[in-house]
Amino acid sequence: MTLERRTELGEFLRSRRARLSPDELGLPRDSGQRRVPGLRREELARLAGVSVDHYVRLEQGRSLHFSAAVLDAVARALRLDPLERDHLYRLARPNTDPGPARPERVRPGLLRLLASVPDVPAYIIGRDTDVLAWNDLAAALLTDFGALDPGQRNLARLIVLDEGMRTLYADWPAKLRDVTSYLRFGGARHLDDPKTRALVDELCAASPDFRAAWTAHDIKDKTHGVYAYRHPIVGELKLGYETLRLPDDPDQALVVHTVEDGSPSQTALRLLAAWATEPARPPAR
Repeated sequence: MTLERRTELGEFLRSRRARLSPDELGLPRDSGQRRVPGLRREELARLAGVSVDHYVRLEQGRSLHFSAAVLDAVARALRLDPLERDHLYRLARPNTDPGPARPERVRPGLLRLLASVPDVPAYIIGRDTDVLAWNDLAAALLTDFGALDPGQRNLARLIVLDEGMRTLYADWPAKLRDVTSYLRFGGARHLDDPKTRALVDELCAASPDFRAAWTAHDIKDKTHGVYAYRHPIVGELKLGYETLRLPDDPDQALVVHTVEDGSPSQTALRLLAAWATEPARPPAR
């Protein structure tokens, strides 16, 4: 296990211990003052039914082969959800790691699928939240990806560093937490990738908001949901999104927005589409 993986594993387990209250778990109160929030290591080990030494070895990421039974017991004691449990396995059992990250290529069939949805914003997101391809409405809604250098077409970097994104999203702090949690979720597949580490280091150094969200160790996949936008050209929109992940490449996904029929958001989206197709349209911001 690399130093980075050991650090990730320990910080993740400590963050999950910290969110649990001894009172809510029915543990006896003690008279001493707790030095750390949440459960102590020995309390967590007792709840999981493992020895304190065994749990400490897990939290320190020592190179032992922890059984599925131990990891499942710890996951239950920490009340991990299924996504967090998978994250624990990925960190604690590096033999499941897919290996070095390869250069990303978007299949022609996926590009054709993207082109088949011209009436709503859609884009293909890859490793480290890189935006690999997009349609005209996605560029009109979010930003002109084509005008950016390829290395700057990264959703996390844009959300964190682009001032326009702070005004575009009606609830920017929630969007920041979402993209940070998704970056950590995907990044766990390639912890040894220097590109991933460089991106996280850059954003942590540049943004206290990102740094706080990153150290929370929250995990979130991009599945479906709703975002409210305040677009500088067409005003307020409320759009849903659905994520279609490639079964043979978990690093890539097609994200397609949706809009309710007959809603003011649909009207605004049609105006945005008309604006996006103008021959010499002015910049949105």
